[in-house]
Amino acid sequence: MPPVSRRDALWANVVSPAGYVLAVSYPVLALSTGVRAVYQLYFKEGVTYYLPVYLSALAALSYLTATIGFAYRRRWTWWLSVIALGFETAMTFVIGVWSFVDPEFIGRTVWRHFGEDYGYFPFFQPLLGLVWLFWPLTMEAYKIRKRKTEDIPA
Repeated sequence: MPPVSRRDALWANVVSPAGYVLAVSYPVLALSTGVRAVYQLYFKEGVTYYLPVYLSALAALSYLTATIGFAYRRRWTWWLSVIALGFETAMTFVIGVWSFVDPEFIGRTVWRHFGEDYGYFPFFQPLLGLVWLFWPLTMEAYKIRKRKTEDIPA
């Protein structure tokens, strides 16, 4: 195997544990946004505008879907997480921008102002997740990519 540079080793020490952090933080975010949506949908009185509620429920479903990929190391779960995180990233940007342009239309949802109500986790968490999923060692663990080995002369 080729020698690992000091810079690559440092990045590996940062990116590798991110998978464990994501496997814990995504279910927490799914639970918090899901409970918020259920509360607003079924228990909060006076709700007349349901778009923010549905967007929060959609976010919770997206977080839960991504969690499957972080928790189980299967080829199909890698693809599932990549799609979920791509969707989540797009929605965070679209709804985040839209919430500044027309705040009344978007209302208070998890993606409002790029996740302001949730400490901006909806903004940076999917980006961190995508970096982790496309990290070479992660792709090898999911069997998306084969480990590179040097040819041994006969």
